[in-house]
Amino acid sequence: MHEIGTDTDPRAQLRAAGLRVTAPRIAVLGAVAANPHSDADTVTAEVRAQLGSVSTQAVYDVLKACVNAGLLRRIEPAGSPARFEARTGDNHHHLVCRDCGRVVDVDCVVGHAPCLEPSQSHGFEVDEAEVVFWGRCEQCRATGEQKPPPHDHQLDHQ
Repeated sequence: MHEIGTDTDPRAQLRAAGLRVTAPRIAVLGAVAANPHSDADTVTAEVRAQLGSVSTQAVYDVLKACVNAGLLRRIEPAGSPARFEARTGDNHHHLVCRDCGRVVDVDCVVGHAPCLEPSQSHGFEVDEAEVVFWGRCEQCRATGEQKPPPHDHQLDHQ
């Protein structure tokens, strides 16, 4: 992962990444920056609120191009649709609430990327570590309601 720059202007970000500046790209970058950890449906709704008629496929194409250019980061917590964030170029991790799905950033605990080293590299040159911490957020703990843990299908076959 690399950081294109620290400029927060979507037009400048797109130019620095070598991408054409278009209204859908500007709107997608703005929607993700305003709503970190949004899924594609949420981004699409935000973009449509700004621009009117924009196809879902166009939003997916912009998200993919921006991820490939390093302008956005795609994360995929288990059991959740892919989510997108504008925080790139660092080695941060995520906390995910098991009940409501809320996702928040947590800085890398120690050192530079990767802040974790595998016990055996198997010949890989490791350049990134992705950690997802799971738990229950403060609001869900306060309600006292708890979703059951995900069913483990492997246990059915033993």
